[in-house]
Amino acid sequence: MNPLPGSDGSRPAGPRRARSFLPLLRSTLVSAAATVGYYLLPFDKDLDRHTVVVLVLGLSALGVLLALQTVGIVRSPHPRLRAVEALTTAIPLFLLLFAATYFLYARQQGGQPFSEPLSRNDALYFTVTVFATVGFGDIAPVSQPARVLTTCQMVADLVLVGLVAKVLVGAVRMGVERQGSATAPKRPEP
Repeated sequence: MNPLPGSDGSRPAGPRRARSFLPLLRSTLVSAAATVGYYLLPFDKDLDRHTVVVLVLGLSALGVLLALQTVGIVRSPHPRLRAVEALTTAIPLFLLLFAATYFLYARQQGGQPFSEPLSRNDALYFTVTVFATVGFGDIAPVSQPARVLTTCQMVADLVLVGLVAKVLVGAVRMGVERQGSATAPKRPEP
């Protein structure tokens, strides 16, 4: 006779499966809300010192978010899942932040910094193109400031992909080791 789910001391599969979807649901909702905000917010200011400060603060806030997520990964009962949540939240926010910056800058300059004027879709497309390193096709930076901004994104992309991935993988490893040491039976001391 098969025991009932959970009768052996384990948790029932249903709630465990539901808990595993919650982090993905959270990151999906955050990404969707940020994307809706990107398209609906009235970007009525030009890219000036104020918006550059907002870009820097946004990137800093993203760094703080990732640092907090890293601590959460180490402490989480499901570190791998928590790392996926961190990445699936941070990457869209990062991309939307740069897309908004490109859109504002192109609008301020009348479309001259790029090979064509940028709509919000174009700015997001360009940002993802740079992030994915697939090269420039129909949209390319042509002014020196646009090339500097694009270069900054390329460096930030490398940091996000390289350093952040390494930190998150390390946090997952620490979380898994912490779980292993917490569940390992205590050996009596001689």
